[in-house]
Amino acid sequence: MTTAVMVAAGERFVREVEAARRVPSHCTARIVDADLAGSSRYIVSEYVEGPTLQQAVEESGPRAGDDFLRLAIGTATALTAIHKAGVVHRDFKPANVILGVSGPRVIDFGIAREANTSSELTQGVIGTPPYMAPEQAQGAQITSAVDMFARGSVMVFAATGRPPFGTGPSAEIFDAIRWASPDLGELPGAVRSLVADCLAKEPADRPTAKVVLLRLPGHDDEPDVAKVDRARRRAHRRPARAGGHRSRGREHRL
Repeated sequence: MTTAVMVAAGERFVREVEAARRVPSHCTARIVDADLAGSSRYIVSEYVEGPTLQQAVEESGPRAGDDFLRLAIGTATALTAIHKAGVVHRDFKPANVILGVSGPRVIDFGIAREANTSSELTQGVIGTPPYMAPEQAQGAQITSAVDMFARGSVMVFAATGRPPFGTGPSAEIFDAIRWASPDLGELPGAVRSLVADCLAKEPADRPTAKVVLLRLPGHDDEPDVAKVDRARRRAHRRPARAGGHRSRGREHRL
Protein backbone atom coordinates (compact mmCIF):
# COMPACT_ATOMS: atom_id res chain seq x y z
CA MET A 1 0.00 0.00 0.00
CA THR A 2 1.47 3.35 -1.05
CA THR A 3 1.86 6.28 1.33
CA ALA A 4 -0.77 8.27 -0.57
CA VAL A 5 -3.28 5.43 -0.25
CA MET A 6 -2.55 5.05 3.46
CA VAL A 7 -3.02 8.79 4.02
CA ALA A 8 -6.30 8.77 2.09
CA ALA A 9 -7.52 5.78 4.10
CA GLY A 10 -6.64 7.55 7.34
CA GLU A 11 -8.48 10.70 6.28
CA ARG A 12 -11.54 8.65 5.32
CA PHE A 13 -11.48 6.97 8.72
CA VAL A 14 -11.36 10.30 10.56
CA ARG A 15 -14.15 11.73 8.39
CA GLU A 16 -16.40 8.78 9.10
CA VAL A 17 -15.98 9.14 12.86
CA GLU A 18 -16.44 12.92 12.87
CA ALA A 19 -19.51 12.81 10.60
CA ALA A 20 -21.16 9.95 12.47
CA ARG A 21 -20.65 11.72 15.80
CA ARG A 22 -22.51 14.80 14.55
CA VAL A 23 -25.55 12.84 13.35
CA PRO A 24 -28.26 12.07 15.95
CA SER A 25 -27.98 8.47 17.13
CA HIS A 26 -31.62 7.64 16.42
CA CYS A 27 -30.90 7.51 12.68
CA THR A 28 -27.43 5.92 12.57
CA ALA A 29 -25.21 3.45 14.43
CA ARG A 30 -23.94 5.43 17.44
CA ILE A 31 -20.15 5.69 17.86
CA VAL A 32 -19.30 4.14 21.25
CA ASP A 33 -15.52 4.61 21.14
CA ALA A 34 -12.79 5.48 18.65
CA ASP A 35 -9.04 5.99 18.47
CA LEU A 36 -8.08 8.43 15.72
CA ALA A 37 -4.43 9.00 16.63
CA GLY A 38 -2.94 5.64 17.59
CA SER A 39 -0.94 3.27 15.39
CA SER A 40 -3.96 0.96 15.21
CA ARG A 41 -6.96 3.20 14.65
CA TYR A 42 -10.37 1.78 15.39
CA ILE A 43 -14.09 2.53 15.68
CA VAL A 44 -16.47 0.83 18.08
CA SER A 45 -20.06 1.42 17.02
CA GLU A 46 -23.44 0.37 18.31
CA TYR A 47 -24.66 -2.97 17.01
CA VAL A 48 -27.90 -2.50 15.09
CA GLU A 49 -29.77 -5.77 14.67
CA GLY A 50 -31.40 -6.24 11.30
CA PRO A 51 -30.57 -6.72 7.61
CA THR A 52 -29.61 -3.96 5.23
CA LEU A 53 -32.26 -2.89 2.75
CA GLN A 54 -30.13 -4.51 0.04
CA GLN A 55 -30.19 -7.85 1.85
CA ALA A 56 -33.89 -7.63 2.71
CA VAL A 57 -34.97 -7.00 -0.89
CA GLU A 58 -32.66 -9.67 -2.29
CA GLU A 59 -33.84 -12.27 0.24
CA SER A 60 -37.52 -11.37 0.71
CA GLY A 61 -38.45 -9.28 -2.30
CA PRO A 62 -39.50 -5.62 -2.72
CA ARG A 63 -41.18 -3.66 0.08
CA ALA A 64 -44.88 -2.79 -0.23
CA GLY A 65 -47.76 -1.29 1.73
CA ASP A 66 -46.98 -0.21 5.29
CA ASP A 67 -43.44 -1.63 5.10
CA PHE A 68 -42.68 0.66 2.18
CA LEU A 69 -44.29 3.69 3.82
CA ARG A 70 -42.35 3.11 7.07
CA LEU A 71 -39.15 2.94 5.03
CA ALA A 72 -40.06 6.14 3.17
CA ILE A 73 -40.74 8.02 6.40
CA GLY A 74 -37.69 6.57 8.16
CA THR A 75 -35.22 7.43 5.41
CA ALA A 76 -36.63 10.95 5.01
CA THR A 77 -36.37 11.45 8.79
CA ALA A 78 -32.78 10.21 8.80
CA LEU A 79 -31.69 12.46 5.92
CA THR A 80 -33.42 15.44 7.53
CA ALA A 81 -31.31 14.87 10.67
CA ILE A 82 -28.11 14.22 8.69
CA HIS A 83 -28.45 17.40 6.64
CA LYS A 84 -29.43 19.43 9.71
CA ALA A 85 -26.17 18.25 11.29
CA GLY A 86 -24.31 19.80 8.35
CA VAL A 87 -23.37 16.52 6.65
CA VAL A 88 -23.77 15.36 3.04
CA HIS A 89 -23.64 11.55 3.01
CA ARG A 90 -22.77 11.11 -0.71
CA ASP A 91 -23.20 7.32 -0.70
CA PHE A 92 -26.83 6.77 0.32
CA LYS A 93 -27.72 3.33 -1.05
CA PRO A 94 -29.60 0.16 0.01
CA ALA A 95 -26.46 -1.42 1.50
CA ASN A 96 -26.06 1.60 3.80
CA VAL A 97 -29.59 1.43 5.23
CA ILE A 98 -30.06 -1.03 8.08
CA LEU A 99 -33.66 -2.05 8.79
CA GLY A 100 -33.41 -1.92 12.58
CA VAL A 101 -36.15 -2.81 15.03
CA SER A 102 -36.72 0.88 15.81
CA GLY A 103 -36.60 1.97 12.17
CA PRO A 104 -34.08 2.50 9.35
CA ARG A 105 -30.53 3.47 10.36
CA VAL A 106 -28.11 5.08 7.88
CA ILE A 107 -24.49 3.92 8.13
CA ASP A 108 -21.08 4.39 6.47
CA PHE A 109 -20.14 8.06 6.49
CA GLY A 110 -16.69 7.38 5.07
CA ILE A 111 -17.08 9.66 2.02
CA ALA A 112 -19.36 12.17 3.73
CA ARG A 113 -18.42 15.85 3.75
CA GLU A 114 -19.39 18.86 5.80
CA ALA A 115 -22.08 21.00 4.21
CA ASN A 116 -21.29 24.30 5.93
CA THR A 117 -17.73 25.15 4.95
CA SER A 118 -16.49 27.86 2.63
CA SER A 119 -15.07 25.61 -0.09
CA GLU A 120 -16.90 23.75 -2.84
CA LEU A 121 -17.41 20.08 -2.14
CA THR A 122 -15.74 18.50 -5.17
CA GLN A 123 -13.67 15.33 -4.97
CA GLY A 124 -14.08 13.78 -8.40
CA VAL A 125 -16.48 10.93 -9.09
CA ILE A 126 -17.10 9.23 -5.73
CA GLY A 127 -20.08 7.07 -4.83
CA THR A 128 -22.02 4.02 -6.05
CA PRO A 129 -23.02 4.50 -9.73
CA PRO A 130 -26.69 3.35 -9.69
CA TYR A 131 -27.43 5.74 -6.79
CA MET A 132 -25.43 8.78 -7.88
CA ALA A 133 -26.90 12.11 -8.97
CA PRO A 134 -26.07 13.61 -12.40
CA GLU A 135 -23.78 16.28 -10.90
CA GLN A 136 -22.06 13.63 -8.78
CA ALA A 137 -21.44 11.42 -11.82
CA GLN A 138 -19.81 14.40 -13.55
CA GLY A 139 -17.55 15.24 -10.62
CA ALA A 140 -19.27 18.62 -10.24
CA GLN A 141 -20.13 20.58 -7.09
CA ILE A 142 -21.95 18.48 -4.50
CA THR A 143 -24.76 19.61 -2.20
CA SER A 144 -27.26 17.79 -0.01
CA ALA A 145 -29.39 17.44 -3.16
CA VAL A 146 -27.26 14.41 -4.18
CA ASP A 147 -28.58 12.55 -1.14
CA MET A 148 -32.14 13.32 -2.21
CA PHE A 149 -31.50 11.95 -5.70
CA ALA A 150 -29.97 8.85 -4.12
CA ARG A 151 -32.97 8.48 -1.83
CA GLY A 152 -35.29 8.55 -4.84
CA SER A 153 -33.24 5.76 -6.42
CA VAL A 154 -33.22 3.79 -3.16
CA MET A 155 -37.01 4.00 -2.87
CA VAL A 156 -37.41 2.70 -6.43
CA PHE A 157 -35.09 -0.20 -5.56
CA ALA A 158 -37.08 -0.89 -2.40
CA ALA A 159 -40.36 -1.04 -4.36
CA THR A 160 -39.18 -2.85 -7.51
CA GLY A 161 -35.95 -4.67 -6.67
CA ARG A 162 -33.92 -2.65 -9.16
CA PRO A 163 -32.50 0.90 -9.34
CA PRO A 164 -34.34 3.33 -11.66
CA PHE A 165 -31.50 3.69 -14.16
CA GLY A 166 -30.50 0.04 -14.34
CA THR A 167 -27.24 -1.72 -13.61
CA GLY A 168 -24.19 -2.58 -15.68
CA PRO A 169 -21.06 -0.69 -16.78
CA SER A 170 -20.62 2.64 -14.97
CA ALA A 171 -20.46 4.60 -18.24
CA GLU A 172 -23.88 3.31 -19.31
CA ILE A 173 -25.40 4.03 -15.91
CA PHE A 174 -23.97 7.56 -15.86
CA ASP A 175 -25.35 8.21 -19.34
CA ALA A 176 -28.82 7.04 -18.24
CA ILE A 177 -28.68 9.10 -15.05
CA ARG A 178 -27.83 12.24 -17.00
CA TRP A 179 -30.25 11.87 -19.91
CA ALA A 180 -32.83 9.11 -19.47
CA SER A 181 -36.14 9.12 -17.61
CA PRO A 182 -36.19 6.88 -14.52
CA ASP A 183 -38.10 3.61 -14.53
CA LEU A 184 -40.40 3.99 -11.51
CA GLY A 185 -42.11 0.63 -11.92
CA GLU A 186 -45.43 0.32 -10.10
CA LEU A 187 -44.92 3.00 -7.47
CA PRO A 188 -48.31 4.31 -6.25
CA GLY A 189 -49.50 7.81 -7.19
CA ALA A 190 -48.68 10.02 -4.19
CA VAL A 191 -45.30 8.43 -3.52
CA ARG A 192 -44.57 8.15 -7.24
CA SER A 193 -44.70 11.92 -7.82
CA LEU A 194 -42.53 12.57 -4.78
CA VAL A 195 -39.90 10.04 -5.87
CA ALA A 196 -39.97 11.53 -9.38
CA ASP A 197 -39.29 14.98 -7.88
CA CYS A 198 -36.28 13.58 -6.01
CA LEU A 199 -34.93 12.23 -9.31
CA ALA A 200 -34.98 15.62 -11.05
CA LYS A 201 -31.86 16.17 -13.14
CA GLU A 202 -31.25 19.65 -11.71
CA PRO A 203 -30.29 19.81 -8.01
CA ALA A 204 -32.42 22.92 -7.42
CA ASP A 205 -35.51 21.05 -8.65
CA ARG A 206 -35.30 18.39 -5.94
CA PRO A 207 -37.18 18.76 -2.64
CA THR A 208 -35.26 18.83 0.62
CA ALA A 209 -35.46 15.91 3.04
CA LYS A 210 -37.71 17.93 5.33
CA VAL A 211 -40.13 18.71 2.49
CA VAL A 212 -40.17 15.05 1.47
CA LEU A 213 -41.06 14.06 5.02
CA LEU A 214 -43.91 16.57 5.16
CA ARG A 215 -45.25 15.54 1.75
CA LEU A 216 -45.47 11.85 2.60
CA PRO A 217 -48.97 10.40 3.17
CA GLY A 218 -50.29 10.90 6.68
CA HIS A 219 -49.40 14.60 7.09
CA ASP A 220 -52.36 16.95 7.31
CA ASP A 221 -50.42 19.80 5.74
CA GLU A 222 -49.26 17.76 2.74
CA PRO A 223 -51.10 19.84 0.06
CA ASP A 224 -49.81 23.16 1.41
CA VAL A 225 -46.24 21.87 1.68
CA ALA A 226 -46.35 20.52 -1.86
CA LYS A 227 -47.65 23.89 -3.11
CA VAL A 228 -44.87 25.82 -1.36
CA ASP A 229 -42.23 23.38 -2.60
CA ARG A 230 -43.41 23.71 -6.21
CA ALA A 231 -43.22 27.51 -5.90
CA ARG A 232 -39.68 27.24 -4.49
CA ARG A 233 -38.52 25.07 -7.39
CA ARG A 234 -40.16 27.37 -9.97
CA ALA A 235 -38.31 30.31 -8.43
CA HIS A 236 -35.00 28.46 -8.83
CA ARG A 237 -35.70 28.04 -12.55
CA ARG A 238 -36.43 31.72 -13.19
CA PRO A 239 -33.66 33.58 -15.08
CA ALA A 240 -31.69 36.16 -13.11
CA ARG A 241 -32.42 39.85 -13.67
CA ALA A 242 -30.06 41.84 -15.82
CA GLY A 243 -27.10 43.05 -13.84
CA GLY A 244 -27.79 40.69 -10.95
CA HIS A 245 -27.74 37.06 -10.00
CA ARG A 246 -29.95 34.55 -8.30
CA SER A 247 -29.04 33.72 -4.74
CA ARG A 248 -28.45 30.08 -3.91
CA GLY A 249 -28.56 30.62 -0.16
CA ARG A 250 -25.82 30.37 2.40
CA GLU A 251 -24.96 26.70 2.02
CA HIS A 252 -21.24 26.15 1.38
CA ARG A 253 -19.11 23.11 0.63
CA LEU A 254 -15.58 21.81 1.11
